[in-house]
Amino acid sequence: MTERQQVLVTGATGYIGGRLVPLLLEDGHQVRVLARSPEKLSDVPWASDVEIVQGDLSDRESAAAAFTGIDTLYFLVHSMASGKGFSSQESAIAHLVADAAAEAGVKRIVYLGGLHPEGELSPHMKSRTEVGRILLEGEVPAVVFQAGVVIGSGSASFEMIRHLTETLPVMPAPSWVRRRIEPIAVRDVLHYLVRAVDIPAEVNRTFDIGSREVLTYAEIMNGYAEEAGLPRRRIYALPLPAPRLAGHWVALVTPIPRAMALPLVESLQHDAVAKEHDIDRYLPLPDGGLTDYHDAVKRALGKEKRGEVETTWANASASADLASDPLPSDPDWAGQTVYVDSRQRRAAVDPAAVWQVIEGVGGRNGWYSLPMAWAIRGVLDKTVGGAGLTRGRRNPTTLFTGDVVDWWRVELLERGTLLRLRAEMRVPGKAWLEMRVDPDGDGGSLYRQRAVYFPKGLAGKLYWWLIAPFHGLIFPSMAKNIIRQAARLTPPASEPTAG
Repeated sequence: MTERQQVLVTGATGYIGGRLVPLLLEDGHQVRVLARSPEKLSDVPWASDVEIVQGDLSDRESAAAAFTGIDTLYFLVHSMASGKGFSSQESAIAHLVADAAAEAGVKRIVYLGGLHPEGELSPHMKSRTEVGRILLEGEVPAVVFQAGVVIGSGSASFEMIRHLTETLPVMPAPSWVRRRIEPIAVRDVLHYLVRAVDIPAEVNRTFDIGSREVLTYAEIMNGYAEEAGLPRRRIYALPLPAPRLAGHWVALVTPIPRAMALPLVESLQHDAVAKEHDIDRYLPLPDGGLTDYHDAVKRALGKEKRGEVETTWANASASADLASDPLPSDPDWAGQTVYVDSRQRRAAVDPAAVWQVIEGVGGRNGWYSLPMAWAIRGVLDKTVGGAGLTRGRRNPTTLFTGDVVDWWRVELLERGTLLRLRAEMRVPGKAWLEMRVDPDGDGGSLYRQRAVYFPKGLAGKLYWWLIAPFHGLIFPSMAKNIIRQAARLTPPASEPTAG
């Protein structure tokens, strides 16, 4: 019987953390989450069932306050950013967390790291391993789970496998496609995380977790092809590992941005196989046993098809170099350059139907104007390290604050009325797109659409004027076609019956 505890989850806006919280609640635990931006959690289904605390793990005072009264602390924060200094920053945060947890009387820390061999590691794998070591050397007993490639709807690893396999029927690939990998289904990772509270308090160690099924990366891609109903892929391993070149290629042909693709590919340069199964001495296997790779892929594809993806790698957070401040209110524009493209249309269409189209914009539904122009712009954005247009969306019909929609992110959502998207494409400035619908007073709708751009320097101004002719085609067409699509969704008025 699981002991009910007061638990704290850091990284609750992330892929794993966002799925862990409802499972902990289901098990009867009292859950507190720490978030730098609590508004990102305003729309999650479990928001009213948890205590949301604003804070930053790099700030000792806010961390100490959040840790007070906590039995088990889930430390699920890891940066996928690259560049000088990220490793030392992660180590500093790990030391702070370990010390603050000890001072607050936390009884257990749970961390999720990665499977790795002995010897030289990629920078990101080395950093994750170092964080685990720091936690284990602290005063509070820690459980450090080490997992390989996580297979689940919306995971970065799964998206990389999916897009590489679907895009390239014949694939000349670096030598790492022969590396041995032990994947694990996200449901099994969550099983171990939830049950970590049952591990005896004195245990302080790492545990390798995996599916007990070892495959090469080439076998993983062909396994996906089989489950997706695709022909077997021809994969030819080249004699060179070429991690950086492969990282750039992955960034170009998958939704994964370059800053994330590079560390993901670097982590594939070595075998990632569990060296022990000691966790079996402390915790039972998941109900029905561990999930094999083919079943994990089948489950992930099924969730995507049904629109039941709870979290995605893209929704976890914006990259630091892609994020922008929220759109200021209009009076704050005084004294700075701003470009606005505004459109509006009135139509004898139910506002609810117009909102249905607005909330379903992007992803497979597209942008209702010149799809080839959007696709070309997406490819150009990808080539310079941007988000591109292939990230799609988590759910085809419903949005929440913080959700990704292609190269946009939902910044403000007033359901039924207003959707504001913040651009995460590479542009010399900051950009937003707003879509709003209101009743027009005559039983129809007033649709308003606004693109707002704050240029940065001369390059930003030149960029706006360069694309202005395209906006003159795209935005009017977009407004017209959104109303047209809404009209298709509105049932015709019934004929009056004689009597």
